Amino acid sequence: MAKEHLLKWLQEGNISVPGVLLTNYKDLNLNECELVLILQVISFIEKGNDFPTPVELSSRMTISVSECTDQLRRLIQKGCIEIKEEITKDGIRFEKYDIEPLWGKLIELFLHKEKRESQLKHQQDETDLYTCFEREFGRPLSPFEIESLTLWLDDDHHDPHIIKAALREAVMSGKLNFRYIDRILFEWKRNGIKTIEQAKSYGKKFRQNQQQASRPDKESSSQAKSVPFYNWLEQ
Repeated sequence: MAKEHLLKWLQEGNISVPGVLLTNYKDLNLNECELVLILQVISFIEKGNDFPTPVELSSRMTISVSECTDQLRRLIQKGCIEIKEEITKDGIRFEKYDIEPLWGKLIELFLHKEKRESQLKHQQDETDLYTCFEREFGRPLSPFEIESLTLWLDDDHHDPHIIKAALREAVMSGKLNFRYIDRILFEWKRNGIKTIEQAKSYGKKFRQNQQQASRPDKESSSQAKSVPFYNWLEQ
């Protein structure tokens, strides 16, 4: 007999709860009691009872029926659950709890956090970019130079990493000035260079073409010294 009860207990099954709900319910302005109540509603729904009463819900919790009713009302006011009215094929009207608004709020929260993290990362990249320029120039940037950086970022939409790459190219070329960097960025944009890998490939081809153009004729080639290839992007 005890074994049968244990089997019945084990067959209660599980409920499907996204981990994101457990980790973010606080950001949805939910307390622990409201969270458990939502889980109880989900549990009833998954077992075929779409509209459990406050009596049924409170029987599984440590709150009274009246407290359960108040909690349900607050969850509805917060837009986490809804009560929907539907009609069966036989024309019988019935009510049910709808948890979809809760999932919608979680999705909105996730997208908001993703956007916020992206903005913070972008701001950090910009801060690092200004610091990188000041370190290479060995001084604070002038208002004109700051404006140039802002234009590259906001108007020309250059990625901060590409701007750093152009700065590095200018340093290795011994032409550390904003005009030269602006020319590099202009050339890269004109040739569709948007990533470090593309810049690396373009720089390699550009240097190879330069070497071929300056290569001496065959008679004097044996006396010419070979110029080592230096790829700044590899450093």
